[in-house]
Amino acid sequence: MAILLLAAFLSGCACCPFSKKSANVSLREALTFHASFDHGPDADFARGDRRIYTASSFNKRAEAKPGLNTSNITVMAKGEGRFGDALRFTKKQAPLIFFHAADNIPYRPTNWSGTVSFWLSTDPAGELEPGFCDPIQITPRAWNDAAFFVEFEKRQEIPFRLGAYADFKVWNPTNRKWEDIPFADKPLVTVPQPPFARGKWTHVVFTFENFNTGRPDGVPKLFLDGKFQGSLSARVQTFTWDPNETLVMLGLSYRGLFDELSFFDRALSEQEILALHQLDRGVSPLLH
Repeated sequence: MAILLLAAFLSGCACCPFSKKSANVSLREALTFHASFDHGPDADFARGDRRIYTASSFNKRAEAKPGLNTSNITVMAKGEGRFGDALRFTKKQAPLIFFHAADNIPYRPTNWSGTVSFWLSTDPAGELEPGFCDPIQITPRAWNDAAFFVEFEKRQEIPFRLGAYADFKVWNPTNRKWEDIPFADKPLVTVPQPPFARGKWTHVVFTFENFNTGRPDGVPKLFLDGKFQGSLSARVQTFTWDPNETLVMLGLSYRGLFDELSFFDRALSEQEILALHQLDRGVSPLLH
């Protein structure tokens, strides 16, 4: 029976609950934002503001202007995307590029879950500069205070990590210095040898479930190329956001290509994440 169900799923049988058709429907129903970058830098679909913004820095985000105004430091890469066009980040020190999170990531102060998906193409050894870079960071305040991010840390080996930092006073109530915190206590999911390479696209997905419940049951998970990579142990995950102050920042100190940014209003299942990874033309056809 298991073999028959698997065969039906792989063949896209319309009567199978895990068919390609039903997977596409479930993805479309959960989708809240999608930027293919095929028609410019603004999102194709958004429940909130679909425009991309540029600011000189995070501290000056109130002065941000709509558009990709970076003096050719961050550019549209025609025909270089995973599907169609993409964003290319060319310098570590660059203006701040972001979308507004309000409604695009449907924040809930209680019982909150969701999914973030995008594609990256970079050569960690050849393109990334020494130190840290965050291809995406989502927060109203700081990287360690109610924040999601993924990061590379360029050193002899170049690991890739998901960070899911609750409110600072929740995850670090005694205000310990960073260097004094055991690595196991840091809210990071680490992939020591991630599959990034020159000329290769890698699909990054992270989910979060049971956040803002007040109970020790919040769990974020990281997936690369449709495969589960790891998760944080269940813990209290309190994220206190003002959605109107929360930014989805792209390409912080990152060099490389970025494509197909999507948000979903629940934690997708592993089967749905694999279906998302295997979409022939990306997410855009689901919009029609």
